[in-house]
Amino acid sequence: MEGSTDLKIVFMGTAGFAVPSLEQLIEHGFVPVAVVTSPDRPKGRGQKVRYTPIKEAAIRLGIEQIIQPEDVKSPSFAEEIASIEPDIIVVVAFKILPPAVYTTAKRGAFNLHGSLLPLFRGAAPINRAVMAGATETGVTTFFLEQKVDTGNVILQRSMPIGEDESAGEVHDRMMILGAEAVVETTKRIAEGRVETSQQDNRLATSAPKIFKEDCKIDWSQPAKDVHDHIRGLSPYPGAWTTHQGKQVKIYTSQVIEGEGNAGEILGVNNSVQVACEEGALNILELQLESRKKMTASDFVRGYEIQKGDLFE
Repeated sequence: MEGSTDLKIVFMGTAGFAVPSLEQLIEHGFVPVAVVTSPDRPKGRGQKVRYTPIKEAAIRLGIEQIIQPEDVKSPSFAEEIASIEPDIIVVVAFKILPPAVYTTAKRGAFNLHGSLLPLFRGAAPINRAVMAGATETGVTTFFLEQKVDTGNVILQRSMPIGEDESAGEVHDRMMILGAEAVVETTKRIAEGRVETSQQDNRLATSAPKIFKEDCKIDWSQPAKDVHDHIRGLSPYPGAWTTHQGKQVKIYTSQVIEGEGNAGEILGVNNSVQVACEEGALNILELQLESRKKMTASDFVRGYEIQKGDLFE
């Protein structure tokens, strides 16, 4: 326990990515006085009301004050946060906050972002980095400013991306690295030894939110680019193509040698081989619409697909 119990910390997060950060802050003695997360929502077939991963973690960790605003831009939410008189606001995988909220933190509000800013600014930095074939990524903590992901950098930690690694695998490693960065950033702010650096906007790239059309596979690209596209969208939301009018999501692939028309099925055995503009892919895991995800060997046994067919 090395943190200061005198500091009033408000932690804001929703997704599972933020859970290790909250856990590690508490482990190091930086116990938030309040946790802010999204409202409970009905989910799944039964529409059962579910807590966010952060609310579940906060309850498990004994945080008594849990705030769930319907609208983070509402004046009442800003007033509620101001009434806490926070020293530090920590933001991990949450919403875009208005200045009226983040300026209430006496020592500053900082965000954890899943890239080495100014690279991959935006909502989907992990997916976009893998989709782009990047071999390195990392995490950045920065002080919040009104323009999203542009604030002064406090610290960065880098990590490699394997050539066959999925966005999900990068996500799971990154959330641990991110938790370490959150703790170190909080320590520096608490001890008054923060040194920041401005982002070079000339180097900025974007990582916009991903929509269904962004996930469609373009088989006319080189096999390496198609492979990066697939793993960058795996396991969620999933790259997709169509076969005889039915949507097929593809989750795992390998670059192999092969030649044929773009999207042509070159072979069907324990996997599915598909031609790209240059080279081919060996498809190992996929999902037909309205079916469960399965291995390619199970897929070809239960679905009519043959050499010469097309993925479109």
